[in-house]
Amino acid sequence: MKFLLGTKVNMTQVWDEQGHVRPVTVILVKPNVITQIRTVEKDGYSAVQVGWGTRKAKNVNKAMKGHVKDLGSFAGLREWRLEAPATEAVGDKIGVDVFKKGDEVTVSGVSKGKGFQGVVKRHGFKGGSRTHGQKHSEREPGAIGGGARAGGRVAKGMRMAGRMGGERVTVKNLKIIDIVPEEHLLLIGGAVPGRRGTVLEIQGS
Repeated sequence: MKFLLGTKVNMTQVWDEQGHVRPVTVILVKPNVITQIRTVEKDGYSAVQVGWGTRKAKNVNKAMKGHVKDLGSFAGLREWRLEAPATEAVGDKIGVDVFKKGDEVTVSGVSKGKGFQGVVKRHGFKGGSRTHGQKHSEREPGAIGGGARAGGRVAKGMRMAGRMGGERVTVKNLKIIDIVPEEHLLLIGGAVPGRRGTVLEIQGS
Protein backbone atom coordinates (compact mmCIF):
# COMPACT_ATOMS: atom_id res chain seq x y z
CA MET A 1 0.00 0.00 0.00
CA LYS A 2 1.89 3.02 -1.28
CA PHE A 3 -0.09 6.20 -0.81
CA LEU A 4 0.12 9.21 1.50
CA LEU A 5 -1.47 12.56 2.18
CA GLY A 6 0.82 15.54 2.62
CA THR A 7 0.95 19.31 2.32
CA LYS A 8 3.02 21.29 -0.14
CA VAL A 9 5.78 23.28 1.59
CA ASN A 10 7.66 25.00 -1.25
CA MET A 11 9.94 24.41 -4.20
CA THR A 12 13.71 24.38 -4.08
CA GLN A 13 16.63 22.74 -5.86
CA VAL A 14 19.09 20.01 -4.92
CA TRP A 15 22.22 18.47 -6.44
CA ASP A 16 22.04 14.88 -7.65
CA GLU A 17 24.81 12.28 -7.78
CA GLN A 18 25.85 13.39 -11.28
CA GLY A 19 26.35 16.97 -10.12
CA HIS A 20 23.22 18.28 -11.83
CA VAL A 21 20.79 20.73 -10.24
CA ARG A 22 17.30 19.22 -9.87
CA PRO A 23 14.19 21.33 -9.14
CA VAL A 24 12.14 19.63 -6.42
CA THR A 25 8.92 20.17 -4.51
CA VAL A 26 9.13 19.71 -0.74
CA ILE A 27 6.10 17.92 0.73
CA LEU A 28 5.46 17.58 4.46
CA VAL A 29 3.94 14.20 5.30
CA LYS A 30 2.89 13.88 8.92
CA PRO A 31 2.11 10.22 9.75
CA ASN A 32 -1.27 9.24 8.31
CA VAL A 33 -3.58 7.17 10.50
CA ILE A 34 -5.84 4.44 9.13
CA THR A 35 -9.35 5.17 10.38
CA GLN A 36 -11.40 2.54 8.55
CA ILE A 37 -10.98 -0.65 6.53
CA ARG A 38 -13.62 -1.43 3.90
CA THR A 39 -14.10 -5.00 2.74
CA VAL A 40 -15.91 -6.67 -0.14
CA GLU A 41 -18.09 -8.69 2.24
CA LYS A 42 -19.36 -5.67 4.18
CA ASP A 43 -19.05 -2.70 1.81
CA GLY A 44 -18.87 -4.28 -1.64
CA TYR A 45 -15.30 -3.14 -2.30
CA SER A 46 -11.87 -3.07 -0.70
CA ALA A 47 -10.52 0.27 0.47
CA VAL A 48 -8.60 2.02 3.21
CA GLN A 49 -9.66 5.31 4.78
CA VAL A 50 -6.86 7.54 6.06
CA GLY A 51 -6.91 10.53 8.39
CA TRP A 52 -4.36 13.32 8.03
CA GLY A 53 -3.45 16.50 9.83
CA THR A 54 -4.88 17.78 13.11
CA ARG A 55 -7.56 20.21 14.17
CA LYS A 56 -8.87 21.39 17.52
CA ALA A 57 -11.22 18.91 19.15
CA LYS A 58 -13.86 21.61 19.65
CA ASN A 59 -14.07 22.04 15.86
CA VAL A 60 -14.85 18.36 15.22
CA ASN A 61 -18.54 17.43 15.07
CA LYS A 62 -20.03 14.50 16.97
CA ALA A 63 -20.43 12.32 13.88
CA MET A 64 -16.72 12.59 13.11
CA LYS A 65 -15.76 12.01 16.76
CA GLY A 66 -17.87 8.86 16.80
CA HIS A 67 -16.33 7.65 13.57
CA VAL A 68 -12.66 8.09 14.46
CA LYS A 69 -13.19 7.42 18.20
CA ASP A 70 -9.87 7.83 20.05
CA LEU A 71 -7.63 7.92 16.97
CA GLY A 72 -7.33 11.73 16.99
CA SER A 73 -8.83 14.95 15.64
CA PHE A 74 -8.05 14.94 11.93
CA ALA A 75 -8.12 17.80 9.46
CA GLY A 76 -9.68 15.49 6.88
CA LEU A 77 -10.23 11.94 5.66
CA ARG A 78 -9.47 10.37 2.29
CA GLU A 79 -10.19 6.92 0.95
CA TRP A 80 -8.21 4.77 -1.46
CA ARG A 81 -9.64 1.75 -3.21
CA LEU A 82 -7.55 -1.40 -3.23
CA GLU A 83 -7.42 -4.30 -5.65
CA ALA A 84 -6.72 -6.78 -2.85
CA PRO A 85 -7.91 -6.87 0.78
CA ALA A 86 -6.03 -4.51 3.08
CA THR A 87 -3.29 -5.95 5.25
CA GLU A 88 -3.27 -3.00 7.68
CA ALA A 89 -5.47 -2.48 10.72
CA VAL A 90 -7.39 0.50 12.08
CA GLY A 91 -5.02 2.73 14.05
CA ASP A 92 -1.90 1.86 12.07
CA LYS A 93 0.26 4.78 11.02
CA ILE A 94 1.92 5.17 7.65
CA GLY A 95 4.67 7.67 6.89
CA VAL A 96 7.32 8.56 4.35
CA ASP A 97 8.99 5.19 4.86
CA VAL A 98 6.40 3.54 2.56
CA PHE A 99 8.38 5.07 -0.32
CA LYS A 100 12.04 4.89 -1.15
CA LYS A 101 14.38 7.10 -3.11
CA GLY A 102 13.87 6.69 -6.86
CA ASP A 103 10.22 5.56 -6.70
CA GLU A 104 7.84 6.95 -9.32
CA VAL A 105 4.67 8.50 -7.92
CA THR A 106 1.45 10.14 -9.06
CA VAL A 107 0.53 13.39 -7.28
CA SER A 108 -2.97 14.89 -7.26
CA GLY A 109 -4.16 18.20 -5.83
CA VAL A 110 -6.18 21.34 -6.47
CA SER A 111 -4.38 23.86 -8.67
CA LYS A 112 -3.95 27.53 -7.82
CA GLY A 113 -6.99 29.70 -8.48
CA LYS A 114 -6.22 32.42 -11.04
CA GLY A 115 -9.55 34.25 -11.08
CA PHE A 116 -11.43 35.36 -14.19
CA GLN A 117 -9.09 35.25 -17.18
CA GLY A 118 -9.38 35.92 -20.89
CA VAL A 119 -8.98 33.45 -23.72
CA VAL A 120 -5.31 34.26 -24.41
CA LYS A 121 -4.19 33.28 -20.92
CA ARG A 122 -6.84 30.63 -20.26
CA HIS A 123 -6.75 28.76 -23.56
CA GLY A 124 -3.64 30.05 -25.33
CA PHE A 125 -5.47 31.90 -28.12
CA LYS A 126 -3.26 33.87 -30.49
CA GLY A 127 -5.43 36.99 -30.51
CA GLY A 128 -5.85 39.42 -33.37
CA SER A 129 -3.20 41.07 -35.50
CA ARG A 130 -1.98 44.53 -34.55
CA THR A 131 -2.40 45.65 -38.14
CA HIS A 132 -5.20 45.55 -40.75
CA GLY A 133 -7.45 48.04 -39.07
CA GLN A 134 -7.61 46.57 -35.56
CA LYS A 135 -7.29 48.92 -32.66
CA HIS A 136 -8.39 47.18 -29.43
CA SER A 137 -8.76 43.57 -30.54
CA GLU A 138 -5.34 42.12 -29.81
CA ARG A 139 -6.57 39.80 -27.02
CA GLU A 140 -10.19 39.32 -28.06
CA PRO A 141 -11.59 35.83 -28.83
CA GLY A 142 -13.12 36.69 -32.20
CA ALA A 143 -16.42 35.37 -33.55
CA ILE A 144 -18.22 32.76 -31.42
CA GLY A 145 -21.32 31.94 -33.48
CA GLY A 146 -22.39 31.97 -37.11
CA GLY A 147 -24.37 29.69 -39.39
CA ALA A 148 -21.37 27.61 -40.37
CA ARG A 149 -20.77 26.59 -36.77
CA ALA A 150 -24.08 25.83 -35.08
CA GLY A 151 -26.93 27.57 -36.82
CA GLY A 152 -26.25 31.01 -35.43
CA ARG A 153 -25.95 30.06 -31.77
CA VAL A 154 -22.99 29.54 -29.45
CA ALA A 155 -21.96 25.88 -29.55
CA LYS A 156 -21.60 23.87 -26.36
CA GLY A 157 -18.06 23.68 -25.04
CA MET A 158 -17.00 26.94 -26.71
CA ARG A 159 -13.69 28.07 -25.24
CA MET A 160 -14.26 31.51 -23.79
CA ALA A 161 -13.12 33.71 -20.93
CA GLY A 162 -13.95 32.52 -17.41
CA ARG A 163 -12.71 31.26 -14.09
CA MET A 164 -9.28 29.67 -14.37
CA GLY A 165 -7.57 27.29 -11.98
CA GLY A 166 -8.97 25.80 -8.79
CA GLU A 167 -9.35 22.40 -10.46
CA ARG A 168 -8.15 18.94 -9.52
CA VAL A 169 -4.91 18.21 -11.37
CA THR A 170 -2.99 14.94 -11.49
CA VAL A 171 0.69 14.74 -12.47
CA LYS A 172 2.08 11.28 -13.26
CA ASN A 173 5.57 9.77 -13.44
CA LEU A 174 7.23 12.05 -10.89
CA LYS A 175 10.32 10.67 -9.18
CA ILE A 176 11.18 10.85 -5.49
CA ILE A 177 14.57 12.55 -5.37
CA ASP A 178 15.15 12.28 -1.63
CA ILE A 179 13.45 11.45 1.68
CA VAL A 180 14.10 13.13 5.04
CA PRO A 181 12.38 10.76 7.51
CA GLU A 182 13.32 12.65 10.67
CA GLU A 183 11.52 15.74 9.35
CA HIS A 184 8.72 13.83 7.55
CA LEU A 185 9.68 15.36 4.20
CA LEU A 186 9.47 14.05 0.65
CA LEU A 187 11.44 15.75 -2.13
CA ILE A 188 9.71 15.08 -5.44
CA GLY A 189 11.30 16.08 -8.74
CA GLY A 190 9.46 18.77 -10.67
CA ALA A 191 6.36 20.79 -9.90
CA VAL A 192 3.08 19.61 -8.39
CA PRO A 193 -0.35 21.31 -8.32
CA GLY A 194 -1.40 23.91 -5.78
CA ARG A 195 -0.07 26.66 -3.58
CA ARG A 196 1.86 26.33 -0.32
CA GLY A 197 -0.27 24.37 2.12
CA THR A 198 -2.27 22.51 -0.53
CA VAL A 199 -3.21 18.97 0.48
CA LEU A 200 -1.70 16.47 -1.97
CA GLU A 201 -2.42 12.82 -2.63
CA ILE A 202 0.77 10.88 -3.32
CA GLN A 203 0.35 7.42 -4.79
CA GLY A 204 2.93 4.93 -5.95
CA SER A 205 2.85 4.22 -9.68
